[in-house]
Amino acid sequence: MVDVVTGASDPLLDALDDEQRVAAEALLGPVCVLAGAGTGKTRAITHRIAYGVASGTYDPARVMALTFTSRAAAELRARLRALGAGAVPARTFHAAALAQLNHFWPIVVGGSAPRVLEFKGRLLGQAAERARVRVDTATLRDVAAEIEWRKVTVAGPETYATRLASRGAPGSLTPEQFLAVVDAYESLKDERRMLDFEDVLLAMAGMIESEASVAMHVRESYRHFIVDEYQDVSPAQQQLLDLWLGGRRDLCVVGDASQTIYSFAGASADYLLDFERRYEGATVVRLERNYRSSTEIVDTANRLMRGRAGALRLEAVTASADTDAAPPKSHAEPRTVEYADDLSEARGVATRIRASIDAGTPPESIAVLMRVNSQSAILERALDEVGVGSRVRGASRFFDQPEVREAVHALRAAALTIADEPLFKSVSDVLRALGWSAQAPDGPGAVRARWESLNAIARLVDDAPAGTTFRTFADELRARAEAQHEPTVSAVTLATLHSAKGLEWEHVYIVGLTEGMLPIAYAKGFDAIDEERRLLYVGITRARQRLELSWPRQGGGYRGEREPSRFLQELGTRTRGAAGAAQAARTRPGARA
Repeated sequence: MVDVVTGASDPLLDALDDEQRVAAEALLGPVCVLAGAGTGKTRAITHRIAYGVASGTYDPARVMALTFTSRAAAELRARLRALGAGAVPARTFHAAALAQLNHFWPIVVGGSAPRVLEFKGRLLGQAAERARVRVDTATLRDVAAEIEWRKVTVAGPETYATRLASRGAPGSLTPEQFLAVVDAYESLKDERRMLDFEDVLLAMAGMIESEASVAMHVRESYRHFIVDEYQDVSPAQQQLLDLWLGGRRDLCVVGDASQTIYSFAGASADYLLDFERRYEGATVVRLERNYRSSTEIVDTANRLMRGRAGALRLEAVTASADTDAAPPKSHAEPRTVEYADDLSEARGVATRIRASIDAGTPPESIAVLMRVNSQSAILERALDEVGVGSRVRGASRFFDQPEVREAVHALRAAALTIADEPLFKSVSDVLRALGWSAQAPDGPGAVRARWESLNAIARLVDDAPAGTTFRTFADELRARAEAQHEPTVSAVTLATLHSAKGLEWEHVYIVGLTEGMLPIAYAKGFDAIDEERRLLYVGITRARQRLELSWPRQGGGYRGEREPSRFLQELGTRTRGAAGAAQAARTRPGARA
């Protein structure tokens, strides 16, 4: 029997829809929230945690909220603070494991914990030299990926030997050469007292298994676990989660099998789909009301996933005061545009984006999504031709940019001496000294990009709660930088479908939808093709108001005509030629001649 705490009327519950409220009230026992795209899953779980704390059911120090990226963890922490539950830690699996490892290593092993290796490439190159194996950079990347896969899947010797026999070693390496490089890599790590990223999970799991005192301490410290994006959990992460729980049942997981797009990195939706079987009597809640996208976009997403295992049937909700996002303002039918080649596609998309911006759409609310990073260069040039600034997500992290690092440092230094001034004046004075102005420079380019970065920091003042001091603002900016929780920059986003997960935009263009690109050429077999389908589903469900899919007949290194993606045929969206799309862009109000 699952204990359910019920509140007749509580502000934390009144803000939720019926299904979200059921999830929020089920505070004890195993809970599985199957949450489709745009259904308010983050809202539901943060309100659940805050309600558990406010009702006295949870001790905030004994709750652990887990997710998979630093950005998502920062978002959880920000929402929990706003709901009065800021004392609840929200971390990635790796951050939580590393904190525990650093705490227990001196006690159990002695001395400080080994240093974590950030990048494998250089050490792998040295390992190859030690093993007397000649490898190029591309092969080293594949060797690193293979090492990561083996560790996160916790593949034993026999299982891995079978995989190696069927798939072969990376690049042109023989299995013997590959294993020699791996052995040398592991030896070098041991000699230099280093762990790689995946070792952190395995080492912490091993410590809990082998040391009863560590297991007792960890299980006493944390009583309730909440795991977001549970469809992305790997066997190594699941193993560690099971050890943290130690047979207890106070676990809430949230996920969507249709958004499983990291199988190549060891993620498995099986843990989500099998949750009821593993936890008898679990509370299962389905969130299928989509508050993000128009009815037409939701219908398109549903058609793509019809009949797939674990797929939820989304229902568009076009008006609600109880969601974080405003309802869609228009109901344009998603459509497909056919172009002659890659350049025509890039220029056609750029022209339509220029028209949308001229009609009043903010650049930051537009995204162009693609399958691989190499597609971004031609799109950047095309947008530059029409005077539209763009930003490639993942190419250079916001807080790693020189001007941003300089601004963060300057603001923190100034906050030590400046007081009793309006927050905006304090911040703007520092930014002006770095070259920022209230008026944006004309046109795209490096000067405009620098201004946009500094302006994104200035705009954070508008989001700061009333009464925020300059010192608090500077400290929170530093915390954002450490978590890579990037602010919004006023530019069109160019992103791969993988990096778009968890984000949303008013207008979304998905380009390059041809056989060989989506699905990608190396996707062989039903499972691999289905992963490509889910990747497109993620892209489609990023759009709120407008969705456009396009494909070029020629280009991309293919000889002759390319074929449209098989997924386009299933979707049955209205197809236009490039001329029709360009004419539509030119006739929109405010469009340039």
